[in-house]
Amino acid sequence: MSTTQSERLRGLLEPLVSARQLDLEEIEVSRAGRRRVLRVIVDSDDGVELDACAELSRALSEKLDETDAMGEGEYVLEVSSPGADRPLTEHRHYVRATGRLVKLQLHEGGELVARVLKVDDDGLDLEVPGVKGRKPTARRVEFPQIAKARVEIEFSRKDKKEEEEA
Repeated sequence: MSTTQSERLRGLLEPLVSARQLDLEEIEVSRAGRRRVLRVIVDSDDGVELDACAELSRALSEKLDETDAMGEGEYVLEVSSPGADRPLTEHRHYVRATGRLVKLQLHEGGELVARVLKVDDDGLDLEVPGVKGRKPTARRVEFPQIAKARVEIEFSRKDKKEEEEA
């Protein structure tokens, strides 16, 4: 997708997304056979429910039908939230990952898997799990030290409600 088309679509769609207290994370146009696919990824601090995606999809579809932003050819519109393992690239992504386990690739080389305890303007306060019965340790990582980051999916972790009840 050209930068001009991307900017035009963002300018057209972002007000509709923002009006629903959502963040427009990504817009992607790709080919699927003869058709094009317009993928719109949205998120919020509280996540995004399926009903919100459906409602937003209808609003975006109406807006796109009023304009020629997608040209004349057929296209499919997909509105969804980012996957659980999407890269953390914005400050708000780290804030939303508070309490979650993340995998960090550091510029100095090396990898770190730790739980995000706190996020401020400069970096992250982390809890590095102990190995072989050792206690977890605290670690601070500044944003400029991070080359890549993503949430690690945990299948056995209790959610907040379960922890409060225990």
